[in-house]
Amino acid sequence: MQLMEEKIIAEGQVLPGGILKVGSFLNQMIDTAFLKEMSEEIARLYADCGVSKILTIESSGISIATAVGMQMGVPVVFAKKHKTSNVDGAVYSTSVHSFTHNTDYTVVVSSDYLLAGDNVLLVDDFLANGKALLGLIDLAEQAGASVSGAAVAIEKGFQGGGDKLRAQGVRVESLAIIDSMTDTDVTFRP
Repeated sequence: MQLMEEKIIAEGQVLPGGILKVGSFLNQMIDTAFLKEMSEEIARLYADCGVSKILTIESSGISIATAVGMQMGVPVVFAKKHKTSNVDGAVYSTSVHSFTHNTDYTVVVSSDYLLAGDNVLLVDDFLANGKALLGLIDLAEQAGASVSGAAVAIEKGFQGGGDKLRAQGVRVESLAIIDSMTDTDVTFRP
């Protein structure tokens, strides 16, 4: 998506450690007009897949997942990074390593919301090493749901997560794939 690449160049900031800050339009402050365009593109890409639910992980993936869910007319389920008191009963859980926070989370989804027979589209803001999406795939498999693919706003191609998922047969559609980043330059995959 050319518009995503332009937005990253205009508003993104590369931080030390391979972190791309896009808080001005995707994470902390959300450009709602741009969010609508992103969600329309993702809905177009997966229009013929029979998606029945969107699955994401808290917290920065929720806005884009919700926008996609609205475009596709399907519910959105998000995995919580901690089992809180308002998550009762049976849950599916898996361990996910966060590249950005350099920590492991045990993420959970209530078994009431992710069901056998669901056809799930995974949606997230970033794809780096692929651990979050692998965790979401694990949750879907525990529920007996199928995964039609993953849609990501920004993929850090140089970290290999997307390529590993594709090699495992997972359809991954990214609105922008960054092949390399330096403090002064971002190179996109054609």
